[in-house]
Amino acid sequence: MTQIRFFVQGQPRGKGRPRHMKNGHVYTDQKTRDYENLIWMACKSAMKGVQPFEHAAQVTIRAVMKVPASASKRAKTAMLCGMAKPESKPDLDNIIKAVLDGCNGVAFRDDKQVVSIHAAKEYGEIPGVEVIIEEVQA
Repeated sequence: MTQIRFFVQGQPRGKGRPRHMKNGHVYTDQKTRDYENLIWMACKSAMKGVQPFEHAAQVTIRAVMKVPASASKRAKTAMLCGMAKPESKPDLDNIIKAVLDGCNGVAFRDDKQVVSIHAAKEYGEIPGVEVIIEEVQA
């Protein structure tokens, strides 16, 4: 089973909503495109020139959120120990969408190949997104 792993440092971002112009054109906002490009570059580096997976894939995403500066010492300790979970934005499903779109064409031909996803948000010292993609063969 082939596996790649990478980490994109920085506060996790979710996929932004599509924007509509008056002429009917739909586009993705610049912040989302920039974030997906960071994921694309990290994924490309982790693939080390290997071709995208041909078979089904399973994805594990760990979104590490920054502890709020306004949190008390007790709250920070609870957050870093895993006793408190982030319930704030971005939504986990939007983080998943951004990661999968950033990996399209690099780790797998298309995100329709993803048959299993495990994702979680937690607090940590270094914010970012850790991604593990494994090729699954029947």
